[in-house]
Amino acid sequence: MDLLLAMAPTPNGGGGGSMVSTLIMFGAIFAIFYFMIIRPQQKKTKEREKLLASVEKGDKVITGGGMHATVAGLDEKTVLLDLGNNVKAKFERSAIATIIKANDTK
Repeated sequence: MDLLLAMAPTPNGGGGGSMVSTLIMFGAIFAIFYFMIIRPQQKKTKEREKLLASVEKGDKVITGGGMHATVAGLDEKTVLLDLGNNVKAKFERSAIATIIKANDTK
């Protein structure tokens, strides 16, 4: 009988410790999400923006659809790509997947 009374919750102030541990657990989960998911994604986005901003006329690029082309002109949000045989098409900058700089020997 004494064991059952010892396990019973107390009516006043018995739940204060569990609230603190719950808040610590939520903080730990948020920290894990931040350092494993949010922060790397932000870093990848910044690198992609930097890559797209560095496109110059004459660079060879590969679009997201796998099309190989040369940059013939630039606008703020679009690029004019020379696909060969004087065929030119305008694409969004975000369509560029890979940039091979004009002075690279790849």
